[in-house]
Formats: sequence, structure tokens, C-alpha cells
Amino acid sequence: MVDLAAPRRHDLAHLSPDAWRSQVTGLVEDVFDWADLGRPVIFRQRLCADPEGSVPLGLPLPPGMGRKRLSLSCPAGAVTRVTPPPLVRDARPVAPAPWQPAIDALLEAEPSCRCFGSLAWQHLTGLSYLTPTSDLDLLIPCSSRTDAIRKTGMLGEIAAQAPMRLDAELVSPAGAAVQWREWLSDAPQLLVKTLAGPVLVPREDLFP
Repeated sequence: MVDLAAPRRHDLAHLSPDAWRSQVTGLVEDVFDWADLGRPVIFRQRLCADPEGSVPLGLPLPPGMGRKRLSLSCPAGAVTRVTPPPLVRDARPVAPAPWQPAIDALLEAEPSCRCFGSLAWQHLTGLSYLTPTSDLDLLIPCSSRTDAIRKTGMLGEIAAQAPMRLDAELVSPAGAAVQWREWLSDAPQLLVKTLAGPVLVPREDLFP
């Protein structure tokens, strides 16, 4: 049985085709075969309207499908596996050519970084999610305060030369994330994102 006890933000869920079709029948015809094609959905924050014991999931659709965001509440048994968001090095082939030098510099400095957003979904589905105004959405693991300082310095150097905007989250060992520009501020409390929702956390408590 798939362990659904503690998914992290941006983790992906794969559903059985039958369970998927039961969820989307009557919603969006274009996604009826989504699970058959091996495409995932994403864990989202639980809402009051979600049935007790269900798994809250979401799906952002590409511009060609109207950029709709589907919200689903699935039985736990419908989830066949859980995967982390894709590594940037795996998604790199679908990135626009002007992005490639910045991605290569990023991978040289941080080979283990992952991506979410448009680049990730285009890689995962083969559909056209990227647009001329897309950001490069990144997840940067940070083991300590010193590590976070070093990696934000690296991001700043790459962002200064990149043709696209870097929207990076610094992820703590516990899975909490802060936007890298927020971390660069001198705010004593930081807006930290968790799967349960955003919370304010003292700066010194985010990274050990």
C-alpha cells in the first residue's frame, strides 16, 4: 500500500486509470486518458470541503486547455505511487534554448535541484505548459543556515544573467520552504510554505 502519511509540497501522485476516470467524468473531456498516459497529479492543501479520509489532489492544465486548475478528492486506494517533483537535469531537454546556459550553471552548482511549475509539467506530460513569460520554478534543498546563504548567493549570480525569472524555494530538511528572495530580506519572521498552508516562522528556526 502506498504511504500517504506525509507527502511534501510539490510531491506527485499517480492514480489508477479507473480511479482517475471516476474523478474526472463530466469535468474536462481532454484529460479523460490522463492516467492511462502515465501523467501525474499533485498533492494540494486540504480544504474544509474535502471529504474525511480523502486525498486532496490538484491538476494545473496547460494554456491550451484554458489554464484551468482541477481540484480532486480521491480515495487513498486510488493512488498507486508517489514521486518527488522532477530533477532539473531530467527536465532540461524541454526547456527553451535561451534558458539552457542558466540551467547548466545551476546544475553545475546544485545537481540535486528539482523543479515544479511550467517546466516540470511540460517534462512530465509532453504538453505545452511553457510560455514566453514562464518562470523557472526551483526547489533548492538546504541543510543549514550556512548552506542557505551559500545557495542564495549562487541563485543571485545566475538570476543576474538569466533570460527568465528564477522563482526558487529553499527547502529545509523538514520540508518547509521559503522563497529565496524572502530569505534574503532582513525580516525577523519569514513566510514559510508547508502542505498544511503558509505560516510565519522566526528566521532562526527555519534552518538548523
